[in-house]
Amino acid sequence: MIELMLVDDQQVILDGIQAMLRRYRERITVVGTARDGQGALEAVRECSPQLVLADVRLRDDSGLDLCRRLVESYPALAVVFFTVYDDEHYLFQALRAGARGYLLKQATGAELVEHLERASRGEIVIDPAMAGRVALSAARLQSGEFWPGAHLGLTQRESEVLELVVRGLSNRAIAGRLVVGDETVKTHVSALYRKLDAKDRSQAVAIALREGLFR
Repeated sequence: MIELMLVDDQQVILDGIQAMLRRYRERITVVGTARDGQGALEAVRECSPQLVLADVRLRDDSGLDLCRRLVESYPALAVVFFTVYDDEHYLFQALRAGARGYLLKQATGAELVEHLERASRGEIVIDPAMAGRVALSAARLQSGEFWPGAHLGLTQRESEVLELVVRGLSNRAIAGRLVVGDETVKTHVSALYRKLDAKDRSQAVAIALREGLFR
């Protein structure tokens, strides 16, 4: 029996995962939930779960930062990410943070339980839908063939957004160029600020130019 804690900033997701796992109650039980990093830290102290299933992004918190803190404080605790972000660079960051796995929210209940059981036994679990691309990306990274800013933790899409920011395009213009919504661009720009440790647009541009990311 695995004692599991769930961390997601959306209550509907927490409720949905718990409902999905009820039919597997003889194999796994949810002992606690949290909707942000601080709540997760407090819940782990109270519930002492064997495994934490968390989203990689938690409103104003970073699931990656939470993972690092949990692994540092509780070395025996397994942390697995469960997210909609089908991005191999997020996966690489998760593994560097000490996560035991990275799964996509398209997984069925049976698949999720199987992955969590493997993670609880010490295995590293990666969503099968990402496995091929992860291997290819690892090979490209090893050979030095990657996008500008990858060494700073930027995903390929974030790198594309940053290049357009450096060129002076507004969020709306970037959305039009990449054929995505304005909110999607805002999300990428916020991620850029966090990863580059930039306070605003001009500072992000200055860091990109200082690092020589774009010519």
